Amino acid sequence: MIRIANAPVSYGVFELARPDLVALPQGEELARWISEAGYQGIDLGPVGLLGRGADLTDRLDRHGLELAGGWADLPFAADDEQFAAALAALDDILDVFVTAAENDQDMAPLPTLADSGSAERKAKPGGAPELTLRGDAWARFADRVNAAVSRVRERGLEPTFHHHACTHVETPEEVDALLASTDVGLTFDSGHLLIGGGDPLADFRRWRDRINHLHLKDARTGILDEALQDDDPMRSVWEKRVFVPLGDGDLAVTELLDEIVASGYEGWLIVEQDVVPRSAADVERAKADQVANREALRRWFA
Repeated sequence: MIRIANAPVSYGVFELARPDLVALPQGEELARWISEAGYQGIDLGPVGLLGRGADLTDRLDRHGLELAGGWADLPFAADDEQFAAALAALDDILDVFVTAAENDQDMAPLPTLADSGSAERKAKPGGAPELTLRGDAWARFADRVNAAVSRVRERGLEPTFHHHACTHVETPEEVDALLASTDVGLTFDSGHLLIGGGDPLADFRRWRDRINHLHLKDARTGILDEALQDDDPMRSVWEKRVFVPLGDGDLAVTELLDEIVASGYEGWLIVEQDVVPRSAADVERAKADQVANREALRRWFA
C-alpha cells in the first residue's frame, strides 16, 4: 500500500521562506489545498503550523488527511552541549507525531530525522570529498544518530533518516556510511540525491531494503554550477528553482515510479517541490504545480 502526500515546503513554507516579500499560506489553507489536489496526507512543516492536540487532529479529519511525516533536524556533528540540547528538544516534536499516530491513521507518520549541516556544507551544496566525515568524527556522528533513533522508538514511533543537500549525509557515499553504521530506515529523496551526485534508479535498487519513506521530487542539477558562484550558495540553489514539477528536470520519473511500484514498497510517498515564492503569483504557481504533480501520478496511483 502506497499513500500519496504533499508538504508545506512545496508552497514555500519552510526555513528559507521570504515572508517579508509575500504572505504565505498557513495551516488551514495548506490542508485545504493539499486535500483538494487529491493527496491523502500532509507533511508536518514547521511545528505548530497545522496545530497541536485536538486542533491538529480536527484539521486533519476535516480535510480527510493523515500526517505523513515531518522534518526534525539535529546538529549531529556539533559539540556535545549543542547536541544534548537538540536531543532534549526532540521530545516536543515527537508529541505532535504521537497525537497524530493515536488518531486512528491508516498509516503511521514517520518522524524524519536529518542533520542540521554546517556553514561549510551550506557553502558547498552537492557535497565535496574534503567535507565528508570519517574516522572518529563519523563514529561520533553515527552514535548520535542511534541515540536519536532510540529516542523516537521510545515514544512508540518508527523514525526515518533524510539524506539532504548541505548536510553531512548528502552524497551516496555518505548515505552508504549511514546505513552501515545505524539501523534507521532511509527517506529516499530523488531530488536531493540528484543534487548529491547520485543515480536515483540505481540507488533506489541498492538501498531498497532500508527505504521506509519516499520523497519524490524532480531537480535541475545544472543550477548547482550557477549557485556555487553566489555569496549564499544554499539559498541560491532554492531561489533559482532547482526543484521543478515532475517531468521538468533531470529525474527519470517514469522509470523510477515503475521501479517503486514493482519493488513492493509500502508506505508514504510524499511529493515535494521546494520553492521560495517572492510574489502572490509565485504562490499561485506553487498551488497549480502541486495539482499538476498529483495528476502526473495518476498513471500509477489513481
